[in-house]
Amino acid sequence: MAPSPAHIRSTIAAVVDQPDELRSLRIVHKALADVNRLRIVQRLAQGEATVSELIERIGLSQPLVSWHIGRLRSAGLVATRRVGRETVSRLLPEAFHAFVEYERRILGIRGAKEQAPS
Repeated sequence: MAPSPAHIRSTIAAVVDQPDELRSLRIVHKALADVNRLRIVQRLAQGEATVSELIERIGLSQPLVSWHIGRLRSAGLVATRRVGRETVSRLLPEAFHAFVEYERRILGIRGAKEQAPS
């Protein structure tokens, strides 16, 4: 059975060399593409929280909350620290601001002040 045209296109797209800066944008976008991670970000925007507090708020199991926190940490959006047996997470708002600037630069999107007059 021959592969479908869609399968061939996706295979070719996967083989094409992807620029590192676009891959780094993808990491953050993928981290924020999950509703549960967005709920965690929303909670952490109010202040630090332990995994136990996030479990109570989000309603997921401890392994799932920890996994989601790990994804947010790898994207550089959340920092964690140990306090006794608990892990405390905090949002890094400056990372969001830096990401927006980086994304605009990489994608070539000018800011409102830089827009050419209409």
